[in-house]
Amino acid sequence: MPMEANSTADVMVVPISRRSLHEELAARLRDMIVEGALPAGRKVSERELCERFGVSRTPLREALKVLASEGLINLNQNRGATVAALTRADLEEVFPIMGALEALSGSLACARMSDAEIEAVAKLHDQMVESFKAGDRPTYFKLNQAIHRAILIGSGNETLFATHQMLAGRIHRARYMANDDSDRWRAAIEEHEHILAALQDRDGPRLAVILSDHLRNKLASVMRHFSEE
Repeated sequence: MPMEANSTADVMVVPISRRSLHEELAARLRDMIVEGALPAGRKVSERELCERFGVSRTPLREALKVLASEGLINLNQNRGATVAALTRADLEEVFPIMGALEALSGSLACARMSDAEIEAVAKLHDQMVESFKAGDRPTYFKLNQAIHRAILIGSGNETLFATHQMLAGRIHRARYMANDDSDRWRAAIEEHEHILAALQDRDGPRLAVILSDHLRNKLASVMRHFSEE
């Protein structure tokens, strides 16, 4: 089943030539899924994606395996790959766990991040605010995720980071979807102001609460989206 034109055919993409080819492919496909270019239930056309990115089937299939491990792709031996559906059950199960992990990462990061690392987060935050003002959701989302990732790395806990990454794919789309609501998007920016302030103050308990509430508010927004559908 070929993909619709707006999913693969009408956007010019420079072929990938990096060494970690399947990882780069996974990143690009992940963005397409998160941003809705590859919607839930869509059958993945290996031929069209190979042509789009200028790669062979081997690295593409490795990339699909990575996305399958994250819960973004379903692999079926007879039917090929399809984009996994996002369900209420998934969100209700994973969001509280992610909230707890991010709360712990914030608490640890306040104690362990260097001043330079916190300043780097502040710069990402400023860029994210500019993207919000410009209404650039894809760039905003990437910067938003970079901030959360920096805090996770700043926790200095490899097990925490690996556990978070294992679950993150299942809610990337939901976090992106939450910003469809302009009021929620504005509220998210305000919450990020508080996140940055708590990190700069190195107030671990306060940052833990803010990060947990931040995830809870996103879940509520996504659930409203499901109800409207």
